[in-house]
Amino acid sequence: MSDPAYITVRKHTFLSSAALGFSVIVVTLLVSCTAVLLYTVHLASEKSERVITLAQDAIKGLPELTQALPPAVADMLDDQRRPDYCKELTITAQATPQPDDHGRVRTTVEIVNNGAEVVSLMSLRILLVDEENVPLCESQEWAATPFAADDGWRGPILPGSRRHFVTYRGRWERPNRTGDLRAEVEVTELRVWNNPKNASPTAPTTAAAPRPPGPAQPGELTPVLAAASD
Repeated sequence: MSDPAYITVRKHTFLSSAALGFSVIVVTLLVSCTAVLLYTVHLASEKSERVITLAQDAIKGLPELTQALPPAVADMLDDQRRPDYCKELTITAQATPQPDDHGRVRTTVEIVNNGAEVVSLMSLRILLVDEENVPLCESQEWAATPFAADDGWRGPILPGSRRHFVTYRGRWERPNRTGDLRAEVEVTELRVWNNPKNASPTAPTTAAAPRPPGPAQPGELTPVLAAASD
């Protein structure tokens, strides 16, 4: 007779049970995080496609939107970039020799439009340097805007006009120096308003009056005789 088979039952200890439970929790978290990540990627892809589609539709509808704007607003936005017009502008900037009690430097900017165009948008980069040409601080200023309002909206610059404005945005980062400061100006954006093309008025056309028939030549029938012969 063969020996009987014995079944050995091993009981899990506390540590093995804890490790098994922790493994199950980790696997569940990994599966859940993967599902959430895949759903987020899918949702982001769908949303980005919608945003791109909306942007394309908005770009395609810009001409119709411009035509639908009020005349005053559409007229202000009717401009073009003209870097070559800088030669018609005289720009000077002067900084105070020393900063004030708060460390701010006062810079006065003057712009003269010597040309025949209206500057609708112009931005300037103002750089402050010391006597050794060491840059100390800089600021960005809007010298001209499509319309005039508060908070730095200075409006367009008309032909032949002169504009002054003051900025305090710079700060002296090296207060121990005693030399004078100098302001340097760089034009970073320049747009000019499009003048409407005035079509020359055309004189009204009138129908020419019929001319009386001239004298008949020898051998030629007059209109009355020609009608009678017919």
